Amino acid sequence: MIVVSDTSPVLNLARIGRLDLLPSLYHQILIPSAVYEELTRSKSDLPPGMDPASQPWLMVATVNDQKRVQELREHLDLGEAEAIVLAIELRAELLLVDERRGRRVASAAGLAVTGLLGVIATAKRAGLVDLAKPLLDELIQSARFWIGPDLYAEVLSELGES
Repeated sequence: MIVVSDTSPVLNLARIGRLDLLPSLYHQILIPSAVYEELTRSKSDLPPGMDPASQPWLMVATVNDQKRVQELREHLDLGEAEAIVLAIELRAELLLVDERRGRRVASAAGLAVTGLLGVIATAKRAGLVDLAKPLLDELIQSARFWIGPDLYAEVLSELGES
């Protein structure tokens, strides 16, 4: 399965010490150079010893269609734009992206999309975590990841934790 990720899912799972969920679910994650650079610049936000380059399952891939990246840059940040174009080029089965605008653009391009909350829901369904609520709470409190109250309640309800 080819899975491409934007920065947010990788960074925020690292912030709460659950980066292990990504290789457990998807085996390998491809990120474009811009996402790698964003992760590297966010090193002070990462747990000690978490170096993106030291994760054997996290592979940096080069985006070829820079013209399309620049077109998407009118509405998206560089990491999102490169992740979407890379997912299109590789015919990825899944793109991990959290930002609403990026999700809309990716879906319009025919990509299957999920975000950080979808990864956590999948991990619970796969038996990798017992409860999603503590992870969601830690994302909000420790990682400063915003989850609207309605979405929070909806995710927990779907997972039988409400």
